[in-house]
Amino acid sequence: MTILLFKARINQHNSCYCFSRHGVGDNPVAMGEIGSWFAPLFPDALVVSVGGAEPSGNPAGRQWFSVQGITEDNRQARVNAIMPTFIETVRYWQKQSGVGANATALIGFSQGAIMALESIKAEPGLASRVIAFNGRYASLPETASTATTIHLIHGGEDPVIDLAHAVAAQEALISAGGDVRSLPPLPEIRRWISWRI
Repeated sequence: MTILLFKARINQHNSCYCFSRHGVGDNPVAMGEIGSWFAPLFPDALVVSVGGAEPSGNPAGRQWFSVQGITEDNRQARVNAIMPTFIETVRYWQKQSGVGANATALIGFSQGAIMALESIKAEPGLASRVIAFNGRYASLPETASTATTIHLIHGGEDPVIDLAHAVAAQEALISAGGDVRSLPPLPEIRRWISWRI
């Protein structure tokens, strides 16, 4: 399921393409509100919220990969299995909008953040910016580039994806020479995104 949140007039001057991804068991509507925060700030942007490729839990729930029985040992394989579909979807919307990777931002929450972060590992240069809310890498990157700026934003009390994963990601990206920006941990934020961020 895809929801087009905000569509600027598509032309060669489009400045940004924001592609938002939700957490496991949720749906594109969940990221719709977040996308609506970006639209007024970037009036020439195309903001798209895309649902996970697989059903999950409740009838409206979606996911990119199953978390049933997931471990540190099998998480990367599950991400890798669905990654071609994820990248194909990004490329589809880049083509539809006429916007290249240099003006593409991938925005994700939880599992959506995992997919956004991992997509840059799988295809460096897919987007110029990743904004990862309460996410992590399936496995830490060994290489990085300054072609993509990674923004790591994490709640200090997240009970699902521990803040330690964001800290480890920042350290790995810095060690690999990547461009990473992180907000200080937000102690009052657990598993949701605040417009104040």
